[in-house]
Amino acid sequence: MGELAELIACARRPLAAVDASVAGHFTGWDWLVLIVYLAGTTWLGARLAGRQSTIREFFLGGRRLPWWAVSGSIVATEVSAVTFISVPGRVFSPGGNFGYLQLALGAIVAKLLIAAWLVPAYYAREIYSPYDFIRNRLGAGAGRASTALFMLGAVLAQGVRVLLTALVLEVVTGIPLWQSIWIIGVTSIVWTLLGGITTVIWTDVIQFGVLITGAIVALAWVSASVTGGLVGALEAASAAGKLRVWNLSLSPALEYTLWSGLLGMTFNNLASLGTDQVMAQRMFCCRGASDARKAVIASLLGLAVPITMLLVGAALFAYYQQHPLSGDAAAMVREKPDRVFPIFIVQVLPAGVTGLLIAAVFAAAISTLDSTLAALAQTTVSVLGGLRGDATEADPHQAGRWVLWSKVFVVIWGIALSGVATALIPVKAYRNVIDLALAVPGFTYGALLGMLLLGLLSRRSDDHGLIWAIPTSVLSIVALTFHQAWVRPALAMCGMLLIALGIARLRRRPAALGTVIAAVAFVALLHWLTTPVGDAPARLTLAYPWSYPIGTLLTLALGWACARRLPSGATVSTP
Repeated sequence: MGELAELIACARRPLAAVDASVAGHFTGWDWLVLIVYLAGTTWLGARLAGRQSTIREFFLGGRRLPWWAVSGSIVATEVSAVTFISVPGRVFSPGGNFGYLQLALGAIVAKLLIAAWLVPAYYAREIYSPYDFIRNRLGAGAGRASTALFMLGAVLAQGVRVLLTALVLEVVTGIPLWQSIWIIGVTSIVWTLLGGITTVIWTDVIQFGVLITGAIVALAWVSASVTGGLVGALEAASAAGKLRVWNLSLSPALEYTLWSGLLGMTFNNLASLGTDQVMAQRMFCCRGASDARKAVIASLLGLAVPITMLLVGAALFAYYQQHPLSGDAAAMVREKPDRVFPIFIVQVLPAGVTGLLIAAVFAAAISTLDSTLAALAQTTVSVLGGLRGDATEADPHQAGRWVLWSKVFVVIWGIALSGVATALIPVKAYRNVIDLALAVPGFTYGALLGMLLLGLLSRRSDDHGLIWAIPTSVLSIVALTFHQAWVRPALAMCGMLLIALGIARLRRRPAALGTVIAAVAFVALLHWLTTPVGDAPARLTLAYPWSYPIGTLLTLALGWACARRLPSGATVSTP
């Protein structure tokens, strides 16, 4: 998959070379800032948690949270530590520019669609997650399948994000990597236990403030260190082509183009906010559909964070033009431009400011992880039947029992995610950390969004077609991502099984069977086109944003073509 082991080894190696004692550079003032942030956030989160005596209060906040707090929580969760640390490296790297900003087009389009179209559908009846909606529209099997896909994607993606954040903490503070992982994990568990989604959202609001403050302070400090200030930094960056935003190339191999942002990342953002419970759970906590719409649209203001970090990258470019890196630090950045901002934090920033920026990184990590724990606990309780009917609200004893179980699942999932992050330490992965974090959800997002769209667009279809749709969607991403010798026979075997299943169950429906065969052939063609031949490059290279529409459209096409049509007025049966 890439070289995360190399990244970790290199990030740890230069610690001594960059500074005689990195832990020594992280001074008492820095520790004070970090500890005050953690203690203050914990205290305030506990004060604002309120009474959590029912599942509805624990997972929906009683549906009484203000829209602006929900909006701030959305932003805090969207801006991961990976974004905070790695985006400056995108501008700083050779040939780098503001092209990353094109991906924001997908966020704008997706959030407007969600506010106008998806929010009213979610508020038509009280539900706790997108998987409840899918279950109600397509059937219990679809609900279970979507929940399983979410859990798989959440564990993989969030495990990676915890690891990457812990790596930054290790480099700057000197805390061993595995200890950094478990500090993040335990803090997230405690905050989630304090008051469920209510605490998660209010602590996210605090973390949003820390993120914005950290980004602005970083930009101000770097700019002040450059001759000519921010204007001088931007002039130097502009002369080097660093401020270029738009790329109209039609090449699907390029990650950052107008088309990958407008098309590919629209699907990504629809899946992220619309189907990923880590993000979507916030929409269900508002007082009504109108407030939920406001929260989603207002969260577009969060684009200020990546824009600010792009400006930090431009200012860092100008700074290191005037104060060139040397020795191991220069070698580190040449090898991985993502390291430039952490190195600046370690080498240049004074006591206290370093602590503030590490608090911002910590805030980004915790806001994502505590949201994940709440989402995983909620979906686990849902699978076990804890959210069905009104019994949990009418019977205080039963309600208390399910709240207790919810907290148990928070602890279990927190330990599991921290364990996954620890297990990933020696594993190889993508060369660029931001690509790694963005690529992991691609394996499940297409199938999840396809199921959601099928439920929204077709009122008379069941989940029968998902038998072929979900595996084919996942296989398409495998076909695009992996090109080792084992992949082709594995794809062939899975494809033959899907066709054989189609022959057995769709033999009286030639159009549906033909769709299955065509989809399997398409996956095989994708793999053939994207696999290098010897030393020659692949016939086709697709950047990661295109995996989202491919997986989604395959799921939607197969789910609709192979579904059983319900009689007019009939609905699927759900227990």
